[in-house]
Amino acid sequence: MNTKNYQQQTCYVCGGTMKSGKTTFTVDFGTGVVVIREVPAMVCSQCGMDWINDEMAERIEKMVTDAKEKHSVVEILSMSA
Repeated sequence: MNTKNYQQQTCYVCGGTMKSGKTTFTVDFGTGVVVIREVPAMVCSQCGMDWINDEMAERIEKMVTDAKEKHSVVEILSMSA
């Protein structure tokens, strides 16, 4: 993830400084739940609000679609693997 463009951004929620970090993304799609850990994101150093870039969101969407197609009830994945 290219975070150089984001390093000087401020959080729109609290005005804190955004820094490169990781988050956990969870989605409940009705028939199951997908938890994806270690997702690269920009994280506010003050309030903890996080933002995932478009490229990462597309990867997450594919992971969720794959879990739905497998009829997973619970699937826990990691971006670092």
